[in-house]
Amino acid sequence: MAALGWLTPRRRSATARSVLAGEASAEAARKTAQALETEAGPPAEPEGTAARAAEEAEPAEPEFPVAGDDLAAAFFDLDNTVMQGAAIFHFGRGLYKREFFHRRELARFAWQQAWFRLAGVEDPEHMQDARDSALSIVKGHKVCELMSIGEEIYDEYMAERIWPGTRALAQAHLDAGQKVWLVTAAPVETATIIARRLGLTGALGTVAESVDGIYTGRLVGEPLHGPAKAEAVRALAAAEGLDLERCAAYSDSHNDIPMLSLVGHPYAINPDTKLRKHARAHDWRLRDYRTGRKAVKVGVPAAAGVGAIAGGAAAAIALHRRRK
Repeated sequence: MAALGWLTPRRRSATARSVLAGEASAEAARKTAQALETEAGPPAEPEGTAARAAEEAEPAEPEFPVAGDDLAAAFFDLDNTVMQGAAIFHFGRGLYKREFFHRRELARFAWQQAWFRLAGVEDPEHMQDARDSALSIVKGHKVCELMSIGEEIYDEYMAERIWPGTRALAQAHLDAGQKVWLVTAAPVETATIIARRLGLTGALGTVAESVDGIYTGRLVGEPLHGPAKAEAVRALAAAEGLDLERCAAYSDSHNDIPMLSLVGHPYAINPDTKLRKHARAHDWRLRDYRTGRKAVKVGVPAAAGVGAIAGGAAAAIALHRRRK
């Protein structure tokens, strides 16, 4: 498979490939959102007994002041903003369980997830490696097959990792009659499943090329990351007739500053150091759901770093042995 282009911290402006990725993601998001609207029944609530228990255990989030405005929408980053950890890593774990790949690849996924949980930020090289691996794994498989598996993986690994606080913020926008979109570098199919399970409008995600319903192992443009996310939001807003000055966006990562800067109401959620500094300098609102006992769910002290990485590898080996 040809090497995929990537955006590094030194190259953050929009490129032709990021514009292509954003436009493709916006088109896919609108199609899937229309399909979701035709489904019968009320919007889904967060699933999983642990997710419900977490919501009951946490103090109620103060009412979020969202004015009813049909020219406004909300855009939420996924990894470490809506969900603890990275969706692509959880997806990889589920594929391993179904024997899509072998122990060596699982060890790499486990190490990457351990690093992500320790650092709490997205590293372009690590995220690119994970997506390259995922593309090679799904190449030749049917899109419908991966969608069905994705539903199962959500129940197994993702439902219990939704931040109740961020979910409440998204619900405030929904209750005000606004549309709410996930915006993530995860595959658009995975992101759409998560959005539907949370009762959101839809999702902007990385678009993997498919021909006749079969994945080719290539991307349309590049991963939806950094400036590509901003291009996707811009394209979707134009198609939906939204006023970005009246929209809100939420993220934990400084990589999403281009997206956050697009809207009139940017919010830093569980921010990394660079985003926290930028948010304070620009008077953006901040919320952090990692404090107190919830911090234990996200990561461990830096001094325990070696142990965490070793633990990730041990978990991978344990899972491998249980499958024998």
